[in-house]
Amino acid sequence: MKKTRPDQIYLQHQINEQMLAHASSTPDIEVCGLLGGYEDRAVSVYPVKNIAQDQSRQFLMDPEQQIAAMRNMRERGEEFWGIYHSHPYSPAIPSTRDRKNAAYPDIFYFILSLSDRRTMIKCYYFDGKDFQEVFINQ
Repeated sequence: MKKTRPDQIYLQHQINEQMLAHASSTPDIEVCGLLGGYEDRAVSVYPVKNIAQDQSRQFLMDPEQQIAAMRNMRERGEEFWGIYHSHPYSPAIPSTRDRKNAAYPDIFYFILSLSDRRTMIKCYYFDGKDFQEVFINQ
């Protein structure tokens, strides 16, 4: 069932902190993971190992860990709600590579930028063709 892009989503402080901690743990490489949730709210963070060849500029999720995360979501009754990854050296906007590799329509994509003194998190809804920014309400 196709979802429509909401005007805003709710990101609990603990979800925000878990993604930031993951990104900060290895600030020179892109980290990645999945989010489980319901409607307009994330409830779980599932870090997934980045197996890309150049991890400082791209991410590729470990397939076994990605499948395990999706299985855990199903077992907990959660929806596959979103994907997150970090940009160690660039802004929190989808790169050309991010746009090209986006494979899951109707979910949220979070980008955490570590390129400034403070970490920036932005959320985008992917409709299958393009990314549209969504306001994060915390």
